[in-house]
This record gives sequence, C-alpha cells and structure tokens, in this order.
Amino acid sequence: MTALTIRDVPEDQIQTLKVRAAQAGQSLQAFMQDLIAREASRPTMAEMMARLDRETTARVSAADVVAAIDEGRAGR
Repeated sequence: MTALTIRDVPEDQIQTLKVRAAQAGQSLQAFMQDLIAREASRPTMAEMMARLDRETTARVSAADVVAAIDEGRAGR
C-alpha cells in the first residue's frame, strides 16, 4: 500500500478532522482512509455523464419516431 503525505494543511482543519475522527471512534489515519475510500468510490459528474451517454443512447431514427406517432394516431 502506498503512503500519502499532505503538506501545508492548516492546523484548524487538522483539528476539525481529529475531532470528527474521535467522534467516529477512529484514529485520524483510519478516518482519513475511510474518507478517501468514500471519495474514490463515488463517480465524478463527468464519469456519470459518460455512463448515462453509454446506457441511454437511443438507436431510433427520426423516421422511426414519426412512424410510431403516425401509427398511434391511426389507432385512435
């Protein structure tokens, strides 16, 4: 597993994270590992848009749409 070092984190932010870790009953390291894992598991907006584009692309032509509308109207 790779080690990660983050420099120049303001002390007030470190203190906030320490308090949140303690409230969760975790060490700061475990809390940060969970935070990173949650963030890495969520897709970005760009990834979601690409997924939606892949999964929702219609393979229907305009002519097919017009034909379906005409068919529906004829059935009235």
